[in-house]
Amino acid sequence: MSDFEKELNWDDEISQESEFVILPEGDYDFEVTGFERSRSKGSEKVPASNMAVLDIRLTNGRESTVVKEYLVLHTKMEWKLSQFFRSIGVKKQGEKVRMNWNAVPGAKGRCKVVVEKYVNDKGETKEINKISKYYDYTAPASTGGWKAGSF
Repeated sequence: MSDFEKELNWDDEISQESEFVILPEGDYDFEVTGFERSRSKGSEKVPASNMAVLDIRLTNGRESTVVKEYLVLHTKMEWKLSQFFRSIGVKKQGEKVRMNWNAVPGAKGRCKVVVEKYVNDKGETKEINKISKYYDYTAPASTGGWKAGSF
C-alpha cells in the first residue's frame, strides 16, 4: 500500500479494498473534503440550475464515511443553502449574505444524518447516508471558535 495518492496506469497492480460504511442515524460532525461546481438536470419542482457537489466526511469519533451532497442554486432551495452556510459559520440567522464558495473546502460543522433506502439498477435494496439537516454554527466561549469532534 502506498503512502501517497497518485494516478494509476492502465496496467498497474491494485490491492486496496474498501468496505462501504453506513453510519447509524444521528448527529455528526462533518468536514467538506471536496467541492465541485456542476449543473443539475432539473426536475418537476426545480428547473436545471447551477449546483455545488460536495464530498462531506461524517464522523462520530470512531467511524467515518463520506457522503455526496448536492446543493442546487435556486430560490426554491435557498433555505438549504442558508442552512448549510449557517452551519459552517459563514452566515447568521436572518442575515443576507453572498455565498462564499471559497470558504467551503475544509469547512466544518454539525448535521443530522438519516439512513435512506433505495433500489439499485439490479433491483437490490441498498442503504445510504443522507444529510437531512444542518445545525447552526456555535462558538464555545472557552475556545473562541467552533470546534468539531475528531477530524
